Amino acid sequence: MPADPSSRVAGETSARRAGTPQRSTTSPPPSGAGASAVEVRRSARRRRTVSAYREGDRTVVLIPARMSEAEEQRWVNVMLDKLAAQESKRLLGDAELCERAERLSDQYFDGRATPASVRWVTNQNTRWGSCTPSEGSIRLSHRLQGMPEYVVDYVLVHELAHLLVPGHGPRFWRLLEAYPRTERARGYLEGVVAAGRLPHLPAAREE
Repeated sequence: MPADPSSRVAGETSARRAGTPQRSTTSPPPSGAGASAVEVRRSARRRRTVSAYREGDRTVVLIPARMSEAEEQRWVNVMLDKLAAQESKRLLGDAELCERAERLSDQYFDGRATPASVRWVTNQNTRWGSCTPSEGSIRLSHRLQGMPEYVVDYVLVHELAHLLVPGHGPRFWRLLEAYPRTERARGYLEGVVAAGRLPHLPAAREE
């Protein structure tokens, strides 16, 4: 089995130095806020590296020409997550977090969930977020900073739902069904937890 290619999130100029693409395909945008069309460019010169950058309202992902369709899809998802993580880490302070929560409430709950405060905290190491419905306050763990945008949005939507339904009964989970990337976000967070329990991540190797 060939080793996974190394990856990097590149700027437009450095990404284009990789060579003329052998084939280019454009995919519809993934679901979720801030989604954009994805253009995949295959290059015969590119052997192992995968890179990505934003170009207007689309994301360009550069991959080796030899990649299979399944590998292409996997690396597109990886690179979208990397870009989203960089942008989330760069942009989301407490004020932006509060504005984002208000937009998500409008989008998924018709504005019915109205938090009085939304902020990052550093004292939540066993959970990703918490909510005090009586105060209307939402707190997100600082460990989410730098994670993909859709993951932060999922935790926000989860806590916003608690402003409407305090417990985790069937009505609560029905509310979360409105957010289309719930399962993917939960899978990402479960992966983070699982990786944290490992003594080290195994290195890729060629066979």
